[in-house]
Amino acid sequence: MSSELAVLCLLLLHTGAHGFAILPGKSQSHLEITEGAILKVVVQVCRDLAQAEGTDFTFPSQPYTTEAVAVACNAKKSSRSFLLAVTSVILRNVRVDLRHALNGSFHFDDEMFVQGRRIIAEGVQAVKASNKQENFEAAMEKLGEILHPLQDFYSHSNWVELGKKFPNSNLIRPDTSIGNLADISRATCRNCDGDDCTNNILEDVIAQGILTSGYFGIVPRVSTKPDGKCSHGGGVDQTSTIEPKGGINKDTFDSNHGHLHTAAANMAVAATGQLLDDVRAAAGDRAFLQMLGISKGSSKALCFVIDTTKSMSDDIEAVKKVTSSIINSEVGTENEPSTYILVPFSDPEFGPLTKTTDPQVFKNAINSLSVTGGGDDAEMSLSGLKLALTAAPLNSEIFLFTDAPAKDKHLKSAVIALIERTQTVVNFMITDSTVTNRRILRDKTRRRRAIASSDAQVYKDLAQASGGLAIEVTKTELPVATSIITESTSSSLVTLLQAARNPGKTDNFFFRVDGSVTNPRVYITGRSVTFTLISPEGKSQQSSDPTVSLITSSQSVGNFRTLRIKTEVGKWEIRMVSTNPYTLKVIGQSSVDFLFDFVEASQGPFTGYDTLDTRPRAGVNGTLLVTLTGTDSVKLTEVALVESSGSKEVKGVVESQGSDNFLVRVDQMPSEEFVVRVRGQDGSSSSGIFQRQTPTNFRASNVTITADSNPILVPGTLFSVPFSVTSGGTGGNFTIRATNNQQRFNSVSPTSLILVSGNSTDSTVNITAPLNTPSGTDFTMTIEAEAPGGADTNYVMLRFSVLNTVTDFTKPVCQLLSLQSRCVGACNSSTWDLSVQVTDGDDGVGVERVTLKQGNGSMNASLAAGNANTMLVSYRASCCSPDMELLAVDRVGNVGLCFYSLTGNSPVALSSSTKVTQSVFLFLSMVVLGLHVTTVGGNSLIPGNL
Repeated sequence: MSSELAVLCLLLLHTGAHGFAILPGKSQSHLEITEGAILKVVVQVCRDLAQAEGTDFTFPSQPYTTEAVAVACNAKKSSRSFLLAVTSVILRNVRVDLRHALNGSFHFDDEMFVQGRRIIAEGVQAVKASNKQENFEAAMEKLGEILHPLQDFYSHSNWVELGKKFPNSNLIRPDTSIGNLADISRATCRNCDGDDCTNNILEDVIAQGILTSGYFGIVPRVSTKPDGKCSHGGGVDQTSTIEPKGGINKDTFDSNHGHLHTAAANMAVAATGQLLDDVRAAAGDRAFLQMLGISKGSSKALCFVIDTTKSMSDDIEAVKKVTSSIINSEVGTENEPSTYILVPFSDPEFGPLTKTTDPQVFKNAINSLSVTGGGDDAEMSLSGLKLALTAAPLNSEIFLFTDAPAKDKHLKSAVIALIERTQTVVNFMITDSTVTNRRILRDKTRRRRAIASSDAQVYKDLAQASGGLAIEVTKTELPVATSIITESTSSSLVTLLQAARNPGKTDNFFFRVDGSVTNPRVYITGRSVTFTLISPEGKSQQSSDPTVSLITSSQSVGNFRTLRIKTEVGKWEIRMVSTNPYTLKVIGQSSVDFLFDFVEASQGPFTGYDTLDTRPRAGVNGTLLVTLTGTDSVKLTEVALVESSGSKEVKGVVESQGSDNFLVRVDQMPSEEFVVRVRGQDGSSSSGIFQRQTPTNFRASNVTITADSNPILVPGTLFSVPFSVTSGGTGGNFTIRATNNQQRFNSVSPTSLILVSGNSTDSTVNITAPLNTPSGTDFTMTIEAEAPGGADTNYVMLRFSVLNTVTDFTKPVCQLLSLQSRCVGACNSSTWDLSVQVTDGDDGVGVERVTLKQGNGSMNASLAAGNANTMLVSYRASCCSPDMELLAVDRVGNVGLCFYSLTGNSPVALSSSTKVTQSVFLFLSMVVLGLHVTTVGGNSLIPGNL
């Protein structure tokens, strides 16, 4: 079992899981099925890319792990983001059992085949649409949700009992027949023979190929089923005690049909791979890998939020220079950012969002920025930041440039909520604030404003909440300060220490450098701050000492100071002295880091843990799931919740779950803002101890807020999101704020709710998206509940898929137009040419792209004149390369494959999934049917479509 799998198992410690088992053991689980299929498909994608690029590929050792697969894909720096992506997909899969346990359509129970297939097919369309818009987070979440019912189909239906050898590919296509479905009045089962349910499905059901599934219910004396129907079975299922008694599920070896568990699980693995292949084909190999967190260079995104009012011209020029420097030096290297995001803002406008994987597109967007207007002094900075936070990948770093206060301060709590959920670091580059103005001459013709210290505090609060920096410099100093941007693009940055003191005071801080850490750096913000740095060997250096001793280089600009220190393993100390507010951050580069989630016991019918979408409850016990990454030599020994602005800490009880995974229980969640710090034994370094910390600051809350809704939003249709708020503290009039990242969406929600302490109050947010909203648009909503007087706040963040109604389910098809073969004599001295027309049918949405899936020749594809639904493809290859395959995708993600093979005097065409033995039959059949095409030189070719 892989290390990342073990921690996920903790999320569902079911005593009666509904579906394939959750905990690994003798039986295969949803976790193993999902992870195994993803890793196998990713390995195949990377192998195919390597072959296409002419590079070597080495298969990772089995059993596959995310780290080994990332290394095999030549993307070692993506190991952490790949693990995050796989974890996200698996969590969404297993969450179905907690949040939709009694909804049969999510499990193909109660013969709900049409409803279950609708969930899968619509979900596949949503995944493809999100990938097309490069909204990979939404695609991952939806992918996980639909894999659960897909896998349950093979355990809960009688597909395996019917003798089927291959998955039901029609589950992902809504325009096809699922199978010969049992009528509601058709009896399907008999009583089991005691505990033996081997032959409880009726013989005529098997003989006629009738598809059925088991009925399921958990409420005694209430759960029922139609006469003669099969039950799901198992101790939890109350329908299994109603005749016909027993069940047909194959969830585990101990299930009623456990003798078929392996066959069902293997079928589920194959079906999962089949769905992933379909998503891959529609997205393209690179986009598919990026959805799963694998990119050619760094997994980090480069995100800028920029004020574009008139006084910002110098700032924008500095951003252009640093952007060009990063792109020119990092593209094609392991430090190349995976995603580029740009959000401009002014007043009253903000946006549009530019999100791309193409560095040149990003560079052009930066270079096209122009300064205009400005009106009053304040700008829509938090609106721009909020838009960037909803678009950025998890664990990103954002840089916001401004010389103006925020006009939209009311969004501060919503921004903090997004920071907490995405664990994104936000750095503010503030030019010409009131403080910096004291040191420069005022040029009234050029500079019209300055940020007062009270206005700048909003930015400082947000920086501290995210673990970022609020850097205050003059406009002439900004180019020097932007050096931090270049340093941040490394995907292997880890936080060793982070602290803030407001008001400032003298304090001592400790951090550890272990043997895996390189290039340690110290960042300090604040005015009139002095310090003493003490090494593990006891040597010290004052902040005023210019000699190269412990500090190898130092740079000061504005309120920001950065230090590069010697890489000396052991415990360091830094003594800070100032009466002014200051922040301290120590980072380094290391592959050793940690992931964590807050979890709570499920409130559903099955016991287990579910990850939180909100803040944890304050003042009560809490639970964290912690995973160490990038090492096999580290043992976690301590997890503490450390007060962000003080020295208080709450240590948890660490329970090892095997490999690098740990369950951590704390007796009481802190009431103050805190960070999560981990320590452990590092067997690979002489220090023996390592330390890491979250840059993000977290809060607990006495307010509980929950929400759920249909995960797919259809433009032009009213979309309702019901939510519930409970106060564990004082009651009263609570402020409600519902915000989202789409300015054009119409949203109606209450502004307040009256709560009684200990009781919940329900309400609804209603949203309507414009009819012209493209499928795949990212829609993220945050619902906040604030206690009277602002003493406490909690939120829930929801991400929805936007999907227009799809009516085109037809795959693109190929028609051979011409073939010119000159394959005579030595193959390396002759070529053959192929011309193909690819169409999407008269009612299709049109062919979007055609790519060469197989073949060593050259291909050109272009739209046919006057016909947007047709593409013309020309192909030329050496006669030594007789095989070629086209992959055609239409605008809604339907995928067609066209395979051509030129083999001597007997060329054939077959689908890429056809076996060799079948190809002979196909060839002979097509010849008999008169589909043999004679070509120049006496050769022939038969076209085929999949």
